[in-house]
Amino acid sequence: MPELQLMFNRHRKYMLYLLSLYVLGWGFTQYQSVFLGLILGTTISLYNHWLMVRRTKRFGEAIETGGKFRSFGTVTRMVAAVLAVMIATKYPDYFNFLCVILGIVTSYVVIMIDFIIHHIIQSHK
Repeated sequence: MPELQLMFNRHRKYMLYLLSLYVLGWGFTQYQSVFLGLILGTTISLYNHWLMVRRTKRFGEAIETGGKFRSFGTVTRMVAAVLAVMIATKYPDYFNFLCVILGIVTSYVVIMIDFIIHHIIQSHK
């Protein structure tokens, strides 16, 4: 499980860098609804990623100890994404709907890019 925590720490760092770029874009450009949508979606994405890592660790602990495990929290993560979409549809002047959707999938893009980079690094060793 330490590898999972190391990967999550890298992913979290990359997503926080992206969020800081989005905040700068929101503050210094005229595309505030675009960047606010990206901020909302990426924040939800980071929360969902954190929740999945936490549940995966609990699953591993349950397997090791022979205990029971309820679920991976799929419904909770879906509700968070639906909440972000509902906020974007309720306030379309503030949040760009498409950018909220793009922000929600940010963690998956970060995971894929991180995997490719580390696969290339490992193959060159």
